[in-house]
Formats: sequence, structure tokens, C-alpha cells
Amino acid sequence: MIVRNIEVEVKVGLKHRAALHGWSMEEEVRQILRSAVSQPVPPRIRLGTSIAERFADIGLTEPLPELSNQAISPMSFGA
Repeated sequence: MIVRNIEVEVKVGLKHRAALHGWSMEEEVRQILRSAVSQPVPPRIRLGTSIAERFADIGLTEPLPELSNQAISPMSFGA
């Protein structure tokens, strides 16, 4: 893997972090990447689910139909 066009400030920061840990800049990058991909990614909460959860405490108990992959058209006001 080759990463091009890294800003000077980023390179300096990586060198500094590597020196603090006592290893090479390449090892510092490997450690950062390992850490980044080892953390679990939280599940994505979709908008409808978020809205339903927000209003559940005020009595919204009916299931809401899922409208994914459907065309949305603007409301007509008889004009």
C-alpha cells in the first residue's frame, strides 16, 4: 500500500508518535490502522426507526410501513 500526498503536518505528527512509542513511522501507521479496523462499527439507525423510537413514549404504538426504494412525490395543494 502506498499513500501519496500526505500533508507535512501529518508526517511530522506520525514521526513524533512513532518516536514516543519507540518504533518506526511505518509501524506507527500499522498500529493506527489495526486500531481503526478492530473497533466495532455500530449498526446504522435509519431515520424511520429513529422517529418511531422518539415518539414511542407518547403513544405511537402502530407499526409504520417501510417506504424504502419508493419514489417520493411532492404533496399537491390543489394549485
